[in-house]
Amino acid sequence: MNALDLQRPRVQAATAGSLPAIVTERLTLRPHRLSDADAIAESLSDFAVTRMLARVPAPYDRQDALDWLVPVTARGARDWQFAITDGDDAHIGVVSIELRHGRWHLGYWLNRYYWRRGYMSEAVAATLERFSRRMPETTVHSGVFADNPASLRLQEKLGFRMTGCSEVYSFARNTMVTHVETMLKPGALQLPRSA
Repeated sequence: MNALDLQRPRVQAATAGSLPAIVTERLTLRPHRLSDADAIAESLSDFAVTRMLARVPAPYDRQDALDWLVPVTARGARDWQFAITDGDDAHIGVVSIELRHGRWHLGYWLNRYYWRRGYMSEAVAATLERFSRRMPETTVHSGVFADNPASLRLQEKLGFRMTGCSEVYSFARNTMVTHVETMLKPGALQLPRSA
């Protein structure tokens, strides 16, 4: 018997398939490009945005954006990382569904100058609707920092339910932050009438 005989069989991870382009009433959700680096760096250099994200450092610069974009733009990625763009194809945010620790997780952020216009609700609803068509029996997990009630309202409006609280390290804040855990069960998605 050799070492090859002792290897465990590889388990094929579930995949939602290739990243589609999604067009909504006001937005286009598309795959990222390396040319998005400057817009991402500009958005995430704003502490009002990064303070609500767990894995984004502050300060954030163009090299941080490129370090994130290189694997995201590589072919064959199983996660969905959408660039949220407006009518002029300007990168204004991200909505993602990633497989982490065997569970699908929703994440999102938006440039501060586009807040309070319903763009994030529109982008997240469209992403979840398409994902649920591809993977109808899949639970989607998410969560928000406790001091981000607008994001929690967005999730609850779409059908997410709170499942608990934890402490999560925030790189931007450089401290532990209370995190409200949420979950969207299969079939529970509540789409806005315009979606």
